[in-house]
Parts: sequence; C-alpha cells; structure tokens
Amino acid sequence: MPFGVAQAHHLNSCPRMFVKMKPDGSSGSCAALRRSVRCSRTESTPPVTEARLQHSEGGVAGMAKLRGLEQKVELLGIDCEDLSRPGFYSNLFCPKCRGGQKVERSLSFHIVQSVEFAMWRCFRMECGWAGQAFADGCKSCDGDYAAIKVSSTVQMTEDSLRLEPLSNKIIGYFAERKILEETLHRNGVKQLSGKQCVISFPYKRKGQLVGCKYRTLDKKFWQKGVIKAFYGLDDISEADEIIIVEGEIDKLSMEEAGFINCVSVPSGAPCKVSDKQLPSPDKDKAFQYLWNCKDYLDKASRIILATDGDAPGQALAEELARRLGKQRCWKVNWPKKDDSGSFNDANEVLKHLGPTALREVIEHAEAMSPTYSEPSNA
Repeated sequence: MPFGVAQAHHLNSCPRMFVKMKPDGSSGSCAALRRSVRCSRTESTPPVTEARLQHSEGGVAGMAKLRGLEQKVELLGIDCEDLSRPGFYSNLFCPKCRGGQKVERSLSFHIVQSVEFAMWRCFRMECGWAGQAFADGCKSCDGDYAAIKVSSTVQMTEDSLRLEPLSNKIIGYFAERKILEETLHRNGVKQLSGKQCVISFPYKRKGQLVGCKYRTLDKKFWQKGVIKAFYGLDDISEADEIIIVEGEIDKLSMEEAGFINCVSVPSGAPCKVSDKQLPSPDKDKAFQYLWNCKDYLDKASRIILATDGDAPGQALAEELARRLGKQRCWKVNWPKKDDSGSFNDANEVLKHLGPTALREVIEHAEAMSPTYSEPSNA
C-alpha cells in the first residue's frame, strides 16, 4: 500500500483537522508516519523545480499560486524548504513545539493537488497544532475567504502566539488613521514577532484569550483559533447601548470618538440579504459568533449597526437586525465624501473628518423599525 494512503488515514483519524481525508486502504501507525521520509510516494523523484511544475495544476500560474500559499504558511513559522509538492505529504519541524526533546519532524504537511489549500498537523501529543491555509480567492470549508485557520489543544497565550510590542512602523501606521497609541495599548493590539509587519488583534472573553486575528499592512488576513465571538466583547459586558462595526480598526476608531461600548464582527459580510427563513441558532454557522455572545447582547436595549457602506456591509446590517430584532436596532448613514459617493466606514470618517464628526454620525443613526418613533420632549 502506498505510504501516502496511510498518512491520509491518520489525518482523517484526528478530530481537530479541518478537512476529512477519505482513505482507500488501511492505516499505519503514527510512529511510522513520523519516521517517514519527506515525500510519501515511492516513485523516483524528478528535480525539484520540474516536479513542482509537474504536480501543481495550472503550470506556471499554478506555481505562482503555490508560492503564494507557501508564503502564508511561512508567516506562521512553517518552513516548506521549497520541497513541498502538491499531492505529497512532507514531515517538517513544527514551529510551535520544535519537535520536542527528540527534535523530530512531527509536523505532517500537505498541499492538495489543486493548490487551493494546505493543511498540517503536529502529531506530538503535547502539541497537536493543526490548521489550514487557503490560496487567494479560495473559500474555506466554512464558506468564507479567511486566509488561514489554525487550532491548537494547548492554552492560548501571548507567548504561544509569538506576540510582541508594536514597532514604531506599526504605531505610525495607526497614527495615519488617527488612532492613538494609548488606544492600541488598552485594546491589547500587538504584532507578530519576526521580520514582517503583522498586526495582531487579540480576541478575549472575560479577560481570557480565545483567538487572535492577524493583518498585514497590505490587508492580508488570517486568524489563530476558530473565532466565534465579537472583537472587544468585554467592552459591552454591562452596556445597555452597543455599537457593532465591521472591522477591528473601526472598533478602535469608535473609541477615538468616545465610544468604548463597541464590538466588531470577526468575519466578513454576506454578498446579499438572504431570502430564506432564519435557521435555528445551532445551524446558523455564519453568525455563530452572535449566538455565542447572546448573553451580552440580551442586555442591550439599543444596538447601533455601523457596518460598512458598501453592498455587503449593508447586507450584514440587515442580517444582524433580523437576528437581534429590528425594534432595538439603529443604522448609521455615512456622510457624503464627494459627488462620487460617501465614506465607507468609521475609520474613513475619523481619518478625514475627525472624531467629532464620527460621534455625530453615531448620534444621528436612524431606527430600523418602521413602527419606532423618537420619544417626545413634552
């Protein structure tokens, strides 16, 4: 039996892997997997460049896609060593546990033949680090476009995430967007250690780290942990009025305007409003973060939806209101930028018009319920 089949079976047997592999034969042992050579197939190995072209679909274009995928995993510390080939399994050094005391190649790494995504898992019991990375434009198994998804069996800490204080370059990046260093510190914003400028937004619940979203300066995103909660959740634990935005930087922008009672959704917006009946909370996968935070949201009598001004952002506002109840939802109207259109989000308003203008936008949000009317002053 080809050894790659045994490896696929091992990946299928581990419950924390995101993609299920369908084996064609019986399984081998994990010990055998760890003792394997880098590439699992037994046929003769052609030169590296020729082999990578041969086994990546799409020829030269496929190679560019492959290299882009490898660059994403390299940001996490996975060293592909330019030997990974689509359809093959490689045993690499795990950047989290570094192979333990035996310094073994415990990370099973695989890029699918279509080069749409890569997946990996550390087979050391003390580690168990696993995840997926997706090529640009390819959807994950959850149906979104998150670049990287990872999970781990160990407690998440800033040290395990390899976070460090912000560099002057990243502080300057936020300063250009009118976000102060003090605001960054209060929200625990840090950066990923290494040469790349990668911003990290920690997701916490009751002070405990439950996930982390990463963002490069050229707007590439990925996350650590399966994040199913709002960003800034602890800031609305006792709030009667809350604001929901569509991005971590927009949440920070609201704080510059004086609103701490603000959270951001963890993922992107839908393309349009669904015409289907609302699913039950346990089947509402795209909005699981909302149901997971229901105890926080139930305390609010007024919810202001300050999502992006584009079509997906407006669809997100409608979908949120359907679940939260339109009778307690208000929606912002972003001010006019020029003859071509309006500002798109909170940070654009903060950057170009200032904190006072952003505050006025929130204060003039309009009720979404057609039956609601402002109380009389009489």
